[in-house]
Parts: sequence; C-alpha cells; structure tokens
Amino acid sequence: MSLLPATYGQVISGLSHNGQPVQAAVFNDNQVRAAAGMALVLAAVALVYGRFEQFYLPMQAITTFLFVEFLIRVTIGIQYSPLGVLAGWMVQRKGPDWASAKPKRFAWTLNLIMAGAMMVITNAGVTGILPLTICVIYMLLLWMESVLGVCVGCEIHGFMVKQGWVQKDSAFEICAHGACEVPKR
Repeated sequence: MSLLPATYGQVISGLSHNGQPVQAAVFNDNQVRAAAGMALVLAAVALVYGRFEQFYLPMQAITTFLFVEFLIRVTIGIQYSPLGVLAGWMVQRKGPDWASAKPKRFAWTLNLIMAGAMMVITNAGVTGILPLTICVIYMLLLWMESVLGVCVGCEIHGFMVKQGWVQKDSAFEICAHGACEVPKR
C-alpha cells in the first residue's frame, strides 16, 4: 500500500471549463493563492530581520522551511504541504477555482530552486545584497500570485508550450488569464 497519491493533483469527475470536459489533474487556485500569501508573510519576516537587524537566523530557518514546503508541493502536491493544509482550511468555505496541476508544478519547481538557492546561501553564512535581492524577487513573485492571481511560473510554462518546447497535456488545461491556451494551428 502506497502513501503517495496515484495522480498529482485532483481529478474532478464532471469538471468542465468553457464547455469542454477537464480531464487533467487540478488544484484549487484559492488554496494556492492563500498558501502563496502565507509564504509571502514568512519571506517578509525573513527580509525584515536580515535587512534591518542584520540577524539572519530567521532567514536561514524560513528558507529551509520554504524549501521543504515546495519540495512537498512538487513531489506529492499542495494538499500535503504545511502551508497547503493551512490554506485549504482557510478557504474551505469559498468555492474552488480550479487550475491545472502541471503548470503549477512547474511554477513550484521554480520556487523550489529559488528556495533551495536561498537555503544554501543563507545557511552558508552569505549575507548582504545577494540573499536580500533574491528574497525581494521571491516576495514579488509570491505577491503577484497571492494578490493579483498571476502565476509567473504558469506564464513561463504557457510560453514554453506555445513555443513547442514543452508538450501540452492531451487533457484540457485551465490556467489563470489563459496562460495555458495554445492557439489552434
């Protein structure tokens, strides 16, 4: 018996988007945005302590936590990550807004890389402009996801699909602002 889910994301029977059945796995975008907001708050705490207090222990702990958070999201999904569980509880009374799992996984992989770089940099004792700059960029991306609903990683994924660099799933994909839409040729 495996503890890992059989599919990445949730497959919702009867889900449709613009009159087309959705067969791809999805995540609740409201949950994703709430989790991004919480990650943003954590990153802001790390930035404040690092920038204004020159105290980097919170940054080291938070970057390690965010690395583990995104590692869980990339491997088994947001529904199993600490911030994802809390975010799911926070938005449970709000109806779901579905988004395809594949672009979110790509975006979370980019988050994992940034959090991993920050974890290594801060835990190696590197201070100053490098970790602070990465933290500000990271916070901007989290802010765009949580407040504006713009998933930059999803936009990059959509661009790569449109260029033919990555193959689109055979199932229909739902992304905010049409990032997954591929024009018919």
